[in-house]
Amino acid sequence: MSTPHIDSKINDFSDIVLMPGDPVRAKYIAEKYLNNYIQINSTRLMLAYSGFYKNRKVSVMSHGIGIPSASLYVRELFLNYHVKKIIRIGTCGAVRDDIQLRDIVIGMGASTDSKVNRIRFNNHDFAAIADFDMMCHIVKIANLMNVKVSIGNFFTTDSFYNDNEKMLYILKKYNIIGVDMETAGIYAMAAECRAKALSICTVSDHIVNKKYLSSKDRESSFNNMIKIALESTLDL
Repeated sequence: MSTPHIDSKINDFSDIVLMPGDPVRAKYIAEKYLNNYIQINSTRLMLAYSGFYKNRKVSVMSHGIGIPSASLYVRELFLNYHVKKIIRIGTCGAVRDDIQLRDIVIGMGASTDSKVNRIRFNNHDFAAIADFDMMCHIVKIANLMNVKVSIGNFFTTDSFYNDNEKMLYILKKYNIIGVDMETAGIYAMAAECRAKALSICTVSDHIVNKKYLSSKDRESSFNNMIKIALESTLDL
């Protein structure tokens, strides 16, 4: 079976998929953490792998950048490959003073400047929220691993480069914990498909303080987030 964007067999994917944005990071996760992994997709270079983490079959696939890209891959995984749960493991920016580079944040919900969810929801606001059980479980895993995580509302934007100082003030005013480009779309698609999703991100940029991680720092800093996500799959 294949879709316009995924060329995989029906049973290639696990029921749970970890999704970074970057195909290179998907390859890194498979090589570093999965046993007996195989590559199951390379269409449009959106790499996907399935393997075993502590005897639990897990798949990892990149979703690209932005709501349109992430939404189409999430939709096809849910509807065509019978995936039940998706964990986005990505990067985000921060605006709050108490959230720093390398911090791990979890999106309880996600506001957005995109119109995608409004288009689907008859031009009304849609409350894009995470699956509660997945969120509680992953927080428990993080606590057992002694890894600090923060939970709150994300802001999903269509614009990576945005110098709107007024918007930064609004994000801080409303206590936004992380700024990304996918979570609101993924949560809405999960709701539409009667599936489950959770977004966990590592802070790679502080938008207000103009600080950011280098490419090398990003690779080494993401391991805690990846481990938390993988450990959470054992009981999901």
